[in-house]
Amino acid sequence: MADINWIEVVVPTAASEVEEIAALLADEVGAAAAGTELRGDEVVFWTGAEDVEQVVLETRAAVAALAANGAAVDPDKVRTQAAVPEAEWRDAWKRYFHVTKIGKRTVVVPSWEQHTDAPGEVVIRLDPGMAFGTGTHASTRLVLEELERLADAITPARVLDVGSGSGILAIAACRLWPDAEVVALDNDPVAVSTCAENCAANGARVTSSLTPVGEVEGTFPLVLANIQAHVLRALREELIARCAPGATLVLSGLMSTQVEGVVADYVAAGLTAVATRQSADDASWSSAVLRR
Repeated sequence: MADINWIEVVVPTAASEVEEIAALLADEVGAAAAGTELRGDEVVFWTGAEDVEQVVLETRAAVAALAANGAAVDPDKVRTQAAVPEAEWRDAWKRYFHVTKIGKRTVVVPSWEQHTDAPGEVVIRLDPGMAFGTGTHASTRLVLEELERLADAITPARVLDVGSGSGILAIAACRLWPDAEVVALDNDPVAVSTCAENCAANGARVTSSLTPVGEVEGTFPLVLANIQAHVLRALREELIARCAPGATLVLSGLMSTQVEGVVADYVAAGLTAVATRQSADDASWSSAVLRR
């Protein structure tokens, strides 16, 4: 990571539309699909300096299409700027990422804060770095809440986490099912490294890998995928192939306007819809549970 000269791509929009614009950009721009940050009325994502010209062209084309459909964006206002140094973005995390309780018993503890574990708590100690997944985003919280529900109903021998980011979901799975084999996949080397470090810090036995989901061996009784809608659609056959008969598949990273369409795609491929849930924290986001 230290060898990469990161550049921020900034897309201004209306504050009321920033989450929707971020999700739409993630569907259209590869660099945005790797993760976005919302800063008031701006959507920010990152690219390496060597790719910045092509990424800006892609972004302006996507923004122009959104503007033509009435979105409050302007391709001429898309800009780039140098990403802040690592020390600064770590300090920024420390200013707003604190001990967070999710669901009935899951507690996410940043590596720089202290927490005394209470009986029955599922404690996840985390240093997110530049990888997605702190538990503060509604899509991640939805999956953590779903895992708590599933813990009362199933005991999977294997769990697959696709798009693992910081490793927060893989660690939660290890905490809830200590005997399970947990495999975490991501296409970002930074995320794979961060996931491995966080899992080790939590004593969680997780295999963190860049392996494409279609190349993973065997099937899993529980599969998690917290990624954007267009990726969930693209990976539909591969994700279903990794589901054992009777397996539970949890999908998140979905705008509430997208969830029905994605669920319909998976049902058409042979799965059964179990539930869709809208975030209580942010109604813009929803998750879905399906069964093979």
